[in-house]
Amino acid sequence: MTQTAKALVAPGKGILAADESTPTMKKRLAAVGLESTEERRRAYREILFTTEGIGQFISGVILFDETIRQPASDGRALVEVLRDQGVIPGIKVDKGTSPLAGFPGELVTEGLDGLRDRLADYALMGARFAKWRAVVSIGEERPSSTGIEASAHALARYAALSQEAGLVPIVEPEVLMDGPHSLERHGEVTAATLRALYKHLARHRVVLEASLLKPNMVLSGTEHGVQAGLDEIAEATIGVLRQAVPAAVPGIVFLSGGQSDEEATARLDAINRRAPQPWELSFSFGRALQAPVLRAWAGEETNRRAAQAALLHRAAMNGEARHGQYRPDMEQLATPPT
Repeated sequence: MTQTAKALVAPGKGILAADESTPTMKKRLAAVGLESTEERRRAYREILFTTEGIGQFISGVILFDETIRQPASDGRALVEVLRDQGVIPGIKVDKGTSPLAGFPGELVTEGLDGLRDRLADYALMGARFAKWRAVVSIGEERPSSTGIEASAHALARYAALSQEAGLVPIVEPEVLMDGPHSLERHGEVTAATLRALYKHLARHRVVLEASLLKPNMVLSGTEHGVQAGLDEIAEATIGVLRQAVPAAVPGIVFLSGGQSDEEATARLDAINRRAPQPWELSFSFGRALQAPVLRAWAGEETNRRAAQAALLHRAAMNGEARHGQYRPDMEQLATPPT
């Protein structure tokens, strides 16, 4: 597991999050005028996974339950397709959020019931890592300490069960950027969330060297009057991580969480320009990698090469950001390797 964790944050590489639930994929496909069917979802994800050369920039892919069970058009399991590309398959195992009783506006993630058996099944299917997302929102009286502790406890139980099954747990405590809060407030809540998380991981005897953290970057709220710049975001994010994340964790794979594709890349680059740090500073992007792919594909097989070129370009840009060498003019100048 320790070797897998290190491989997932290898220099110049990051993780593609392709674990959207069926309702989320319905929204993504509808945005480009497509109906969501099982075959269309399979065809789209096959385009992602068969992109030639993707293993140069993508170390792992997080799958959804439907996808890990599906075959490619040539009969191979999609998990095998990824392995043939030198990419490590992983699996999302949480079952989404529900309201936390007694705490209006706060959420807790479901999915612990039966998780031990599901993890064992996923390991047999070829998964080598897992992911669980918790959600923390900021409001006038949010988050409460109870809400933070409830999410941290669930993440720790999931992580311990994952390691029992031989899977590397990615723990994702996302502090949402929605709202009028300042950069400083987002940083305070992120730090409190991470402190609680690592307290519970220790209590559940999770081996940190065989785990990864998937946090938000520290950002100004979407409705805040002043939006922080790249340097402010990088300094605030690194400052919070150094307060709360043990050096034993091999890597941090940031989520993109509502940022545009180029914003997420530029901010990842700014963070990596603060290296060296105790951890590898990588990415686990979903929409920030996939949005250009969906637009290019739009359900047409004749657009397959253009869609794959869009993915390879976006992955290459984030590969540059991992080294702190991304420049915005690369968006026009860069030609993805063939």
